[in-house]
Amino acid sequence: MLTGAAAVLSVLVALTAIPITVQFSVSWAQRLRQDIRLQWAFGLVQMRLPRVESGKRVAKKKTKKATGRSSGNAGNFLRVLQQPGFRRRIVRFAHDLWHAVRKENVGLRIRLGLGDPAETGQLWALFGPLAGMLGALRDASVVIEPEFLDPTFELDGSGTIRIIPLQFILLAFSLLFSPAIWRAVRQMRAVGA
Repeated sequence: MLTGAAAVLSVLVALTAIPITVQFSVSWAQRLRQDIRLQWAFGLVQMRLPRVESGKRVAKKKTKKATGRSSGNAGNFLRVLQQPGFRRRIVRFAHDLWHAVRKENVGLRIRLGLGDPAETGQLWALFGPLAGMLGALRDASVVIEPEFLDPTFELDGSGTIRIIPLQFILLAFSLLFSPAIWRAVRQMRAVGA
């Protein structure tokens, strides 16, 4: 029984240690165009994701009315975000995820505009520092540009990324069992009770 469980576990570990390669090309000017291909087991398994058409209507689900408790949950979450240990752990997790992905020729270009120069300037106050940080990346080319005269949202992105699922699973477990995360969960429960 134990050897069977160990054999199944070792097969699962071996399968998740095989990298997945994702080749993508996404653009949005008037409508969304995307082409995403997955390769696994060094090209033995290949799959092309179905194309998403931006012109299709999506049926809206009926939503329940918001209760007063949801705003309390948002407040609790904001209090948790104020904990320096929690923030450091989340930033470290995002950093580790970024470096776990192998990137080849990844490029992303975004143009944003609201039509009114003043409103676009306010939007750019939020996205400008992010654009500066992303523009300094060594292993990807990310450019975010403002368009002050016309309402605009354009997106062009392409590249190849390679991920190892086992790395992502280990990073998720290290986040899940982090003391900073559990302290934040305990604080949210204590405030919510």
